[in-house]
Amino acid sequence: MSRGSSVRPGKTVLPRSARLAVATVFFVCGAGIANWVARIPSIQQKLGLSNGALGVALLGTAVGALIAMPITGWLIARLGSRPVTKLAALFYCIVIPLPTLAPNLPLLTSALLVVGVFFGALDVAMNAQAIAVERRYHRPIMSSFHGLYSVGNMAGAASGGLIASLGVNPKAHLLGAALLLFIVVVLASCQLLPTEIDSVIAEPTFALPTQSLVNLGIVAFCVMLSEGAMADWIGVYLHGTLKTGLGLAAAGYAVFSVAMAVCRLIGDRVTQRLGPVWMVRFGGTLAATGLSLSLIVAQPIAALIGFACVGVGLSSIVPIVFSAAGRTPGMAPGLALAAVTTTGYCGLLCGPPLIGFVADLLNLRIALGIVVLMSAMSAALAPTVARAAGND
Repeated sequence: MSRGSSVRPGKTVLPRSARLAVATVFFVCGAGIANWVARIPSIQQKLGLSNGALGVALLGTAVGALIAMPITGWLIARLGSRPVTKLAALFYCIVIPLPTLAPNLPLLTSALLVVGVFFGALDVAMNAQAIAVERRYHRPIMSSFHGLYSVGNMAGAASGGLIASLGVNPKAHLLGAALLLFIVVVLASCQLLPTEIDSVIAEPTFALPTQSLVNLGIVAFCVMLSEGAMADWIGVYLHGTLKTGLGLAAAGYAVFSVAMAVCRLIGDRVTQRLGPVWMVRFGGTLAATGLSLSLIVAQPIAALIGFACVGVGLSSIVPIVFSAAGRTPGMAPGLALAAVTTTGYCGLLCGPPLIGFVADLLNLRIALGIVVLMSAMSAALAPTVARAAGND
């Protein structure tokens, strides 16, 4: 039997305080990785890496995350999401500057593997804590947390880009950013929900996934594959295929990101009124339709509109899927969430190279049709977000 309903005597955390704390952790997660991304060109130049060598190094982050996610689910089932979230967030801040200390490619790859471990652990743990907070609110609030991640990502990218433009050394930049984020985590983590809210005594910490959980994993895979593909290939499509200027090409990803961030911040209200199944079905359909039209018309303005539609459509699906996974009956929430998160992250990892491979065989316009198919598939599997909550 889960101890999710018990609270440590003498320790009462108001849901709104816990919500703010979790939102802060999401913001820190997004801001931390964005500050690192802003310094990638500097590190590449410093180490004299080719694009291929840099790609190998960056793969270390993904591998580290994939290793950590299942282990984190088990830890949450045994210890609860509070201590795991706190430790993962603190170590995440500590390791952010590590890549700037690497003198060569092997050590850079190793450093990014470590960053990936704590990024993946934090991803699972903070979502598990967010699910526990959402349960206390008795209404959807998961999308707002992911919205704060997006806001943190944009804030980190903007501040990191500004600091880089001022010629600040990457090591000094990331050490300063890490220290600031570390202090923020220390202050925020005091208000996380107690350990007992989602630790487990007698529930199995391992169980074969139900069909509903498998379907949730497929939806997460489809959506995160699409997100990864859009992030890496929007600019290339605008500049290389539609022959736009570099400024407009860069604006393409900004349009996608802003649309996703804004809609995540308001997505909970819409989900509460229309229901999660409708949101997933509508979101997947909007993304597939908008991108299809933009690829057919093949004009810059149409492409930007299509990219915005993809951002709006996909914005709330992953939060809804993670929330549904955490309510899967007969399985510890942390383990269920870890399974879905890991599957989704595999999609995020596979998407960009898959698009590139198909683009080489055919062309990029056809390759981006994969995103259309993935979005349509997520729409078709929309009912699983209701079935996963125990309505099979």
